[in-house]
Amino acid sequence: MVGTLAVVLDDSAKSSRPVQGQAGNPVFGTTHWSVVLAARDVTAPEAQAALARLCQTYWYPLYCCVRRHGRSPEDAQDLTQAFFEKLIERNQISLADRERGRFRTFLLRSLENFLRNEHEKASTQKRGGGRTFVSWDAQSAEERYSAEPATDLSPAQLFERRWASTLIAETLARVRRELSMTGRDELFDQLEPSLWGDDTSTPYAEIAASLGMTAVAVKVTMHRLRARFRSMLREEIAQTVATLDDVEDELQRLFQILTS
Repeated sequence: MVGTLAVVLDDSAKSSRPVQGQAGNPVFGTTHWSVVLAARDVTAPEAQAALARLCQTYWYPLYCCVRRHGRSPEDAQDLTQAFFEKLIERNQISLADRERGRFRTFLLRSLENFLRNEHEKASTQKRGGGRTFVSWDAQSAEERYSAEPATDLSPAQLFERRWASTLIAETLARVRRELSMTGRDELFDQLEPSLWGDDTSTPYAEIAASLGMTAVAVKVTMHRLRARFRSMLREEIAQTVATLDDVEDELQRLFQILTS
């Protein structure tokens, strides 16, 4: 994992050029987080759609954070939904500070404040009786949490660990979808461990033999996939920060989290 992470970081352009997204269009100015911050009015169609996507990405890290605070699975579900209710319906986004433009930082700080304020208050709706602001499978969420390795991570540290894992998982899913469009799912399955994780997992020659390719072709494909992965990872991060410098900082932070 360290080797691949180093590739991701070392190949990141440390320049003032804007981050490029699909079709070469600059990411900044139209990122999800920037749209939400700029609109402030979360009922605006663009801001609402952007916030919905961001919340869908971050619900599990937030759920883990609540559980690590010692809340039961049922209370964690209620509190996470109540947090999103307050965030969306009461326009808590308007409190965000553009100078601190990382969406994960804003969410974590807001959740910690929410949990302190709601400790003794019955603000959560009874289970099954309220509206759902972010949809998820509660049983699946708890199964995932129960499978978390035993650690002494604090709630905030666990949130960050799951944030980093979510970004990696979503980026890998995007790469897979691209290859699926050309019918190369099996190729992705073979290359994914080397794309993100252990660089020495399976020799290229072995992969080539199983797919009827040459080792050179596999190596070239891996190079291209890693480049695409790096580009997509930067795009995913760009959705949650305000400036190019923040992207570089978040990449460094992601490296620290996943290798600590």
